[in-house]
Amino acid sequence: MTQTAQITAALKQVLKTRGFTYAELARRIGLSEASVKRLFSHSTFTLRRVDQICAALEVDFFDLAKMGRYRAETASELSLEQETALARDPKLLTLLHLLLNEWRFSEIVREYEISETEGIRLLARLDRLKLIELGPKNHVRLLVSKNLSWRRGGPMRKVYEERVMREFFASTFQGESEMSRFELMELSAASLAVVQRKLQRLAAEFTEFADIDAALPQDKRRSTGLVLALRPWVPSLASQLRRKVSIPGRKPGTATRKTAR
Repeated sequence: MTQTAQITAALKQVLKTRGFTYAELARRIGLSEASVKRLFSHSTFTLRRVDQICAALEVDFFDLAKMGRYRAETASELSLEQETALARDPKLLTLLHLLLNEWRFSEIVREYEISETEGIRLLARLDRLKLIELGPKNHVRLLVSKNLSWRRGGPMRKVYEERVMREFFASTFQGESEMSRFELMELSAASLAVVQRKLQRLAAEFTEFADIDAALPQDKRRSTGLVLALRPWVPSLASQLRRKVSIPGRKPGTATRKTAR
């Protein structure tokens, strides 16, 4: 992906996350909607125009460029070796999590029970695992995506199932900015596919917000968890009541009717 394409992709991401239409952006920068659409479809931005768009979207050009480069160069799936190392060392996993959320090394050492010496050792391990690139003065360049995908049956999925998810759901979800809702309905295969796509889009937008908000100071951001889950499922309370005897020509679980004589 060229640098121009990276900038265009990042601009589209911010535009969508901010909830701007091409028409609204056109109004703010004094162009027609058709002209704005051409700019984005052909990536024909001048520096002056990019500056105008950044001002309209309230995003810094440096952060925009970093966002575009980061998405183009980072991987979203780790190797088994990388996952195993993270699963075995909670401090290593915590450090990577904080780095993925744009924490500076000095902030991590100040806010967490990790000494500078231990922190440097952990950074070196992340560098050897090719999860980051460690530079002078503990400068870090991330080599993996914020939106990591843990492998099915892998060591990190096991950590999440045994510890992280249990801790996450140990809440009444009644506090500020908390929400929990469970629905159990009967849907067709087509409707399930549509809902699945919507959940995938929501997960992507959640990551996009994190990318944009990463430019904010650490004290202006809150660590926030989001769980998305969907599967065909019948509660055991209901499944235990279903008829076990199958009747020829009748679907399992369909009640019989007595005909009055």
